[in-house]
Amino acid sequence: MPRQKAPKRIFVKGNEAVAHGAIAAGCKCFFGYPITPQNDIPELLSKILPEAGGVFVQAESEVASANMLLGAGACGIRAMTSSSSPGISLMQEAISYMAGSELPAVIVNMSRGGPGLGDIGTSQGDYFQSVKGGGHGDYRVPVLAPATCQEAYDLVIDAFDLAFKYRNPVLVVGDAIVGNMKEPVIPRKVRKKSDKAASWCLSGAKNRKSRLLKSLHLEEGGLAVHNKNLQAKYKSMKTEVRQESFEVKDAQLVVVAYGSIGRIVKTAIRKLRTQGHKIGLVRPITLYPFPDRVLQTLAKQGKKFLTIENNLGQMVEDVRLAVCGLADSDFFGLLPGLTPSPDDFEKPILKSLKKSLKR
Repeated sequence: MPRQKAPKRIFVKGNEAVAHGAIAAGCKCFFGYPITPQNDIPELLSKILPEAGGVFVQAESEVASANMLLGAGACGIRAMTSSSSPGISLMQEAISYMAGSELPAVIVNMSRGGPGLGDIGTSQGDYFQSVKGGGHGDYRVPVLAPATCQEAYDLVIDAFDLAFKYRNPVLVVGDAIVGNMKEPVIPRKVRKKSDKAASWCLSGAKNRKSRLLKSLHLEEGGLAVHNKNLQAKYKSMKTEVRQESFEVKDAQLVVVAYGSIGRIVKTAIRKLRTQGHKIGLVRPITLYPFPDRVLQTLAKQGKKFLTIENNLGQMVEDVRLAVCGLADSDFFGLLPGLTPSPDDFEKPILKSLKKSLKR
């Protein structure tokens, strides 16, 4: 038999994987503003997006970037912005407007430490902002959390498809580790999908009725109807749940961790299992919708839980809600500003395991 050709690989940083994923997804416009640790994304896209027939704009601010993104989404264009924590905070008004107007957009947050300017190191302090709707009003956005460079590439492609499927902003959340580590990535040819934007986008009203895309509803009861429809859409997003389950079948303790921390915790679990400790991992890949049914199923099996985050306790609230009435979750938070390693997590995992065996 002829020898199969190995798939082509590129050796890139996570930030660069995001940029290559955007090109593969058919991104036609990027609007951004520099901030560490995501600067590689706009830097690379400033070169390769025009080469791919797209438009790159360095805006005067993050506020301007997000509002340009809103305009592109209204025209049915595949468009993206990226930033890091304080910059994403500045975009929240426009993100709320996009959700309210039902406009597709992809926003990438390579988060950094906080609050305030914090530092440029790794942190998961933006979880609440990401999954609870960081701006005003009752809106939600799908949130994807890569742990590898390959996932950074793949999930950006998926984010574009989800944005147009649901006519909604989609957030991809990484951190300084995901953005700056370097790994092989296998690019893929993306089959072009119809975004069906022609039925609703603003493209000129010649030979058709005019269209209105808005988030303002002043007529009596109008906003209530609009919010009811939005909530039905957010509920339908539950079908998009994704997670990685590792060694959970015989686990006495299941650790829940996402993104780069989930990956580092997995290394610690591998070592502890060689020592005979029955520990598993659930790594949420979608932070919204959250894999609550997966955790509920494990809780019904009598599993105990430990949530590990690079913050002071945010996702743990969703874990506890998921298993409420069936179990609880311990919590270990690595303080933002500290660089994590697998060794940092072995002691708290063993402590939680010992505690769970006494229950």
